[in-house]
Amino acid sequence: ADLQLVAVDFNSHRRLPFASNILFFNENDKDSFIDCILKSKKISVLNSIKFSKHLTLKKGVHTKIKPKKIDNIDINYGVKFLKKTNPYSFVQAVIVKNKKVLQTESRSGTEMMLKKIKSKHENSILIKLPKPKQDLRIDLPTIGFKTLKYCKLKKIKCIVLKSKQNIFLDQIKSINFANKHKIFIKAI
Repeated sequence: ADLQLVAVDFNSHRRLPFASNILFFNENDKDSFIDCILKSKKISVLNSIKFSKHLTLKKGVHTKIKPKKIDNIDINYGVKFLKKTNPYSFVQAVIVKNKKVLQTESRSGTEMMLKKIKSKHENSILIKLPKPKQDLRIDLPTIGFKTLKYCKLKKIKCIVLKSKQNIFLDQIKSINFANKHKIFIKAI
């Protein structure tokens, strides 16, 4: 390591009393706290989507399997539910079936939500969207191949993302897996 690059922040002790409580902040407060610290250092944070558009999906269905009319009804129901959630909560994802929310994401994240499902939510839909007023420069909703594997395990038939706002890792591998296991992926 090149120790010449190490710089001491003599003002960090002033922020430590606030930083120790960051674990108890809601998501938007954490983002604001981090943003304030960076702004005080005259560091601007750019939206990473600008540099990683290839990690997002355009609007539409990206698999061979297409949604049915009943699926679109559930998707609309889940999207409306997410829009109504408290913008300061941790909820970015829900599992919906027959116009009922079966599961909501907690601060542990989507993966833990999927792991915790005891019974298989056969033919349900996972919807993962940014929260209203979410600072996409700091916190981007993300899924990847692991998410698809959990969806297959729990027999979830669909993943819905926000077009150009969700990060979707391992896209080719994930879409091939989704096609093989009859899961559809839709960006709205």
